[in-house]
Amino acid sequence: MDAMQANAPVMVTIGDIACTNTTVITPSGQAPIGGVVWSFTDMSRTTRSIPTWAIVCTVIFFLFCLLGLLFLLAKEDRTDGSVQVVVQGRGFLHQVQLPVSSIMQVQDYAARVNYARSLSAAAAGGM
Repeated sequence: MDAMQANAPVMVTIGDIACTNTTVITPSGQAPIGGVVWSFTDMSRTTRSIPTWAIVCTVIFFLFCLLGLLFLLAKEDRTDGSVQVVVQGRGFLHQVQLPVSSIMQVQDYAARVNYARSLSAAAAGGM
């Protein structure tokens, strides 16, 4: 890597993976960004349930009026699990598993991987 590449700004980070315009940098090593393939796997799950506060309010307000049953209409989404990002190239492989606790985090990681893919495509097209 020449001096110009060493000072290149980091364009995106995904866990412990950092990407510049020319290089993918990981704890496993470095590779030219134009020669890598990205993989994104969503292993999270989202469940919808009635929150505890709604059940408590239902019990309390049911004793006073039947409108307390309306609290049972409240729903809460919970996301847990992880996403897996794999970057591989010729003689190069690195994977990272990132825990997520919301749909927004999953979408953020997916957008970061898509941006890294666009950097790879731009670098491969310029080769």
